[in-house]
Amino acid sequence: MRNLRLLRSGGRRFATAVGTPQCFGLGAETGTVLVGCQHGLLELGPAGQAVTREVSLTAEGFMPEDGSGRIVGIEHIPEQECVCVATAAGDILLCNLSTKQVDCVGSVDSGLSTMSWSPDQELVLLATGQQTLIMMTRDFEPVTEKQIHQDEFGEGKFVALGWGKKETQFHGSEGKQAAHRKQMEASPTSAWDDGRPRVTWRGDGQFVAVSAVCPETGARKVRVWNRELVLQSTSEPISGLEQALSWKPSGNLIASTQEKPNRHDVVFLEKNGLLHGEFTLPFQKGQVKVNELLWNAESTILAIWMEDLKVEDSKPNSYVQLWTTGNYHWYLKQTLHFGSLEENQLVSLLWDQEKPYRLHVLCQGWHYLSYDWHWTTDHGMGENSQHVANVAVIDGDKVLVTAFQHAVVPPPMCTYELQLQQAVNQVAFHTDPKHNGDMAVLDADNRISVYRYGQSTMNDPTVKFGAVGGNGFKAAVETPYLDKTYRVDVGGSNNEVMNPLGLQFLTWLPDDSFLVVGQGESAAQSVLHHLTAVPHVAGAEEERLNLRLSVPVDGEVISLCCSPVTRTVALQLADRQILKYLWEATTPVLEPWRTSSGCAVRFPYPCVQTSITRISGEEVILGLTDRCRFFVNDIEVASNITSFATYNEFLLVTTSSHTCQCFCLKNVSVKALQAGLSSAAAPNSETLRKVERGSRIITVVPLDTKVVLQMPRGNLETVHHRALVLAQIRKWLDRLMFREAFQCMRKLRINLNLLYDHNPKMFLENAETFIRQIDSVNYINLFFTELKEEDFTKSMYPSLNGSSNAQPRQHPDQKKVNLVCDVMRVAMEHIDPQKYCLSILTAHVKKTPPELEIALQKVHDLRESITPDVKAVSAEEALKYLLFLVDVNELYDYSLGTYDFDLVVMVAEKSQKDPKEYLPFLNALRKMETNYQRYTIDRHLKRYTKALGHLSKCGPEHFSEFLNLVKDQNQYCEALKLYPSNTQEYKDISDAYGEYLIQKQLYEQAALILARAGIFAKALDAFQNSGSWQQALCMASRLGYTKDKLSSLARSMAGKLVEQRKNAEAAMLLEQYTQDYEEAVLLLLEGALWEETLRLIHKYGRLDILETNFKPAILEAQKSQMIFLDSQKTAFLRHKSRLQVVRELKEKACESLQDYEMPNCPELDLFSETSSIVTASDMNSKYSHSNSRISARSSKNRRKADRKRYSLKEGSPFEDMALLEVLGENVRAVETVKGDTHVLLKQLVLFGYDEEAGALQQVLEEVLQLMETSIPEIWTPDLQHSSVNPVLGPNSTANSIMAAYQQKRIVTPVVQDPELLIPPKLNKNLQWKLHLLQ
Repeated sequence: MRNLRLLRSGGRRFATAVGTPQCFGLGAETGTVLVGCQHGLLELGPAGQAVTREVSLTAEGFMPEDGSGRIVGIEHIPEQECVCVATAAGDILLCNLSTKQVDCVGSVDSGLSTMSWSPDQELVLLATGQQTLIMMTRDFEPVTEKQIHQDEFGEGKFVALGWGKKETQFHGSEGKQAAHRKQMEASPTSAWDDGRPRVTWRGDGQFVAVSAVCPETGARKVRVWNRELVLQSTSEPISGLEQALSWKPSGNLIASTQEKPNRHDVVFLEKNGLLHGEFTLPFQKGQVKVNELLWNAESTILAIWMEDLKVEDSKPNSYVQLWTTGNYHWYLKQTLHFGSLEENQLVSLLWDQEKPYRLHVLCQGWHYLSYDWHWTTDHGMGENSQHVANVAVIDGDKVLVTAFQHAVVPPPMCTYELQLQQAVNQVAFHTDPKHNGDMAVLDADNRISVYRYGQSTMNDPTVKFGAVGGNGFKAAVETPYLDKTYRVDVGGSNNEVMNPLGLQFLTWLPDDSFLVVGQGESAAQSVLHHLTAVPHVAGAEEERLNLRLSVPVDGEVISLCCSPVTRTVALQLADRQILKYLWEATTPVLEPWRTSSGCAVRFPYPCVQTSITRISGEEVILGLTDRCRFFVNDIEVASNITSFATYNEFLLVTTSSHTCQCFCLKNVSVKALQAGLSSAAAPNSETLRKVERGSRIITVVPLDTKVVLQMPRGNLETVHHRALVLAQIRKWLDRLMFREAFQCMRKLRINLNLLYDHNPKMFLENAETFIRQIDSVNYINLFFTELKEEDFTKSMYPSLNGSSNAQPRQHPDQKKVNLVCDVMRVAMEHIDPQKYCLSILTAHVKKTPPELEIALQKVHDLRESITPDVKAVSAEEALKYLLFLVDVNELYDYSLGTYDFDLVVMVAEKSQKDPKEYLPFLNALRKMETNYQRYTIDRHLKRYTKALGHLSKCGPEHFSEFLNLVKDQNQYCEALKLYPSNTQEYKDISDAYGEYLIQKQLYEQAALILARAGIFAKALDAFQNSGSWQQALCMASRLGYTKDKLSSLARSMAGKLVEQRKNAEAAMLLEQYTQDYEEAVLLLLEGALWEETLRLIHKYGRLDILETNFKPAILEAQKSQMIFLDSQKTAFLRHKSRLQVVRELKEKACESLQDYEMPNCPELDLFSETSSIVTASDMNSKYSHSNSRISARSSKNRRKADRKRYSLKEGSPFEDMALLEVLGENVRAVETVKGDTHVLLKQLVLFGYDEEAGALQQVLEEVLQLMETSIPEIWTPDLQHSSVNPVLGPNSTANSIMAAYQQKRIVTPVVQDPELLIPPKLNKNLQWKLHLLQ
């Protein structure tokens, strides 16, 4: 679907040169040309019109003075900085252009007809006058010499496997007589064949093909030789094979030409000599002769140089045609007419090796031309016309137009074709948005044919239908008609030097005028011609375009683009500068293109495709180079773009990583675009999709979502890019065009939730419009079934342009699905409840929880309705549909739950259930009393709460059944609500409930339930078990216990309390309920409750107990406190000093490690006394094994393992953690005894033991003092800081970890218990000391 567009053409005339040029080659520097003439070798420079350097061969005697000498080959050898020249006389010369020195490196007596160097310049092949081939190395050492004409086939000879004779094989349309026909001898060559051998190398230089005239038959044969000049194969006899020969550089085909009885073909041979395909030249047989065929370096273009065969009394015309292939069809893309003047006849043409689309041409009159082409897609411009998606493809004198709006027709077919008089070189679409399907076609005769749509009703004979018409089908596609044909004259008379393709960049402006670019006075200057149509003058042969004005351009124009939206015309010059042509001004002028900040724009590299668009409202120019670099103004945004297209506010690009990306340019900055193209898009992003390798964008179909891509072979693919689809759907939804949006979403599998999520408020307000537009029950049901709670504008389809279109939720308290179902159901019931019956059922079922009862009720009502509506759905149909949505067994249960037996039978009939199963069950239910019947149904459906409600209404005779159900299902709370609290039933349920709670060991709760119901005996036991002795005594009093009974109860409870270390409560029971105050005093002494003990001693006047029991007890207590404090102090000091040692060892180890492993030092943990270093990773590996094994054990073992995690063993890992843990426990233990010590001190002072009391107070004070001063040394500020901000953890970054290492916070271990790093608190507010002891 691509055409060749001429980017630049240069021409130079070398007037000073003498003689006639005979052959030419390319020099070392770009633009220099080497030409051989009958006097010697000339070098033509890239600029100016003079010969830069010359080497005369006549002076040296290598060529005759009379001008009869001929040069047969020129090759520049860069490594030797000289040019190799072969003369027809047989000399091989090395000419140095700088020193003018000529060396003869070899000579062949019989003369030379051809010299051909291999592509790698390692070998040179010479064809001599004696019909031999000589292969030489680059140093002109002969490799071998062979005769051109060989009798054998070559090494690649086919092996006959003997599978049947020629006579027995199938001969297709030729019939059986073909088997008996003798092999025809190839006819001799044409009279105009020069008879010289032609040589062509394969692109990799491994093989060379030679075409020569066979002396016996007079016909040409092609032979393929390898680098050692060993014959590989010989072509089959081909009648009428001609002289032109060119091996495709990619290596698979050799091109030549063949004159057939009725046509002139270009034919292709394989390496084995067999024919493989052809195409026909657009000339009659015998009309032209083909001088040369040339492939370009990329093997994409075949150039054919032809001349008319001699016509009486006139000079022959010369032509050059460029052919390309796609989808196995050969297209003639460009035709260069050189006319018939003597000086315009071609000497030679040559493709450039470095720039594959540059062609060099040399004419007889020392006129040198060069042309640069590039691929382009000619398509309609603009946005919303019906013809905008037309794509025009040039094919000789035809233009193939494909209207993608109507159908995607694969090339080489088309929707319709335009037949012109001459070969076409350019096609331009109108840039007026109202007429952007109209085309202007420029042919090789510089005539512009204008095709327009619309006004004419006549069928144009030059417009033929392609793939869409014919065979009796009426094509629905509109075709254009030929409006006018204009001759273009932009100065220059006919006798001047011919420059084909003198007009470039034909552009049809919105005001119906034309722009073309021509060559200026010098080669590096262009002229912009602005042409307008003139009214037709009667009698004139043809209409002309009038030159409105010519604007000289200071530089060479290499691209021109016009935007139909902004009507701006932009030109790119060879120096990459961008100019704006203000064509709408009264006197049109050129000015530099400036950005919004006022800077002139210049592309960093020349771009082969340019386009104008708007990004965030600012007009910018986009450019793409032939090396995939993509620019916005002068900023490079990507370097992997293979093609691009703009459409409305979208930019679509294909990348070399085989993706197609789409960007919305409305609210995006160039930086954001750059970032979007450089980074991989999010996985569910709508901007990116994968495409086939090598895909290129052809066009985007407007008002649709089609993007047409072409594959490398030529076939087309249509994709609906998600971004375009969603943008179009959003536009439709904003305009309330629900039908179009729905159909598009359904076709392209877009989730239908978007219909609501795009704008919930609008959807809910227009629910009726939605239903009326969709107007299909099936479609509405489809919409219901796809509904989900999630908001798809946040998850699956976030907005592309970044501006969130998320609407606030209308009813945040309601679920989305329920809300939509309700609104739609109300709307459908309002419009036509009969028609939308099934959709209404869907709305009920789709809600959470599903309203199946209502749905079933509706089905039931349909069955009951007496006057059935014609439009209405039958109950049968509705039920069938409901069963499609809901599982039949679930529906059966729901129908049973309505207690409506007709409905149950109706559903059961549709299920797989056996009537023998459900009918007896239903009949049994029918016979029951209503409440009991409903209870049975509810119990069957496991709706126990409802079942209890119905059963409680059935009377006392069913109470035992009721109680059993309560016990089975643990429905005690529900059951209690069904009976008043003063009934026996209530008491029975409470009794059962109490038993149940006692089993669960919830004694207190059981006791409360039992006590409430008046079951005091059981309540007493329960209170006793729960340890609530006060409540138990209350129950005993309710049961009227005697004094003895109460006393024994109190004694047993006191025993239990002592076991629980509740001595004070036990003493109270004994003293108050058993009058055993002595036992009570002993219990209080045991619990160190000194003051309460004194109270009882004095209450009962037993002062003797003071001497016998009390004083010894307080002295004993003082002694044990002293021992305890001493042991705590010793342990504390020991652990503290060890911690100091461990930390010093760690510091040292850390420093030694930092010296050589600082940058990637792992977090260090702990080091043993022997300074062996243990890193965190070692630690983790050590413990991960044991922990993974422990994890499967009991919780008891797990606690044990946790306790063992930090071992106090010297040198063990985490030793400092274990020490911190123990030191913390020491501090907390001492802190807890302060209160007890205070009470003890008071008693000691009271009974005169001042010395003991003073000693105790002093020891405790010393220990607390020690601990208070030690805490900051043990729990250093660093340690506390790391517990708040650990070095490693979820919030750390690489930088924070690095910083921590630099500050030597390495010593902090990785701990699983950060609370160990927090110092224990000392309560200073507690006044425990006695002033009188100080």
